[in-house]
Amino acid sequence: MCCGRAAPGATFVGLDISPTMLVSARERFAADPRVAIVEHDLGAALPNLGQFDAVVSSFAIHHLEHARKHELLVEIFRCLAPGAVFANLEHVSSPSARLHAAFLAAIGNAPDQEDASNRCIDVESQLRWMRGTGLIDVDCAWKWREMALLTGVRPGAR
Repeated sequence: MCCGRAAPGATFVGLDISPTMLVSARERFAADPRVAIVEHDLGAALPNLGQFDAVVSSFAIHHLEHARKHELLVEIFRCLAPGAVFANLEHVSSPSARLHAAFLAAIGNAPDQEDASNRCIDVESQLRWMRGTGLIDVDCAWKWREMALLTGVRPGAR
């Protein structure tokens, strides 16, 4: 399905640092002039790309150090238009070592297969950070073990 069928005038910007992901995204959207793919490391400040009606992240932010995650949330808030939505599908930490082990088992990973680049933090800390940026209606819309969908809205009318 092509992006934007529900909003044919919409434009899209994808950010990634992985050469593999960039090549794949550029190939996937090569024929769609509404999609721009930008090489960017989320460890650095977001580039000025304008304001957006939605910002969506999927399994990217958890690789950042906690202080940078917090800074990034402030940057995301600033690039949201009034009434815009932020949705972050993320890898979060378990509340206990036992639940973390159960998560690893549920996804078929042994403890020694864990990704060393993960910098997970609990859901509540992230929701608090999101509220601290000024986002409203902040919630954990879905959670399964160490995967969660965190959402918030920039105040104001669309």
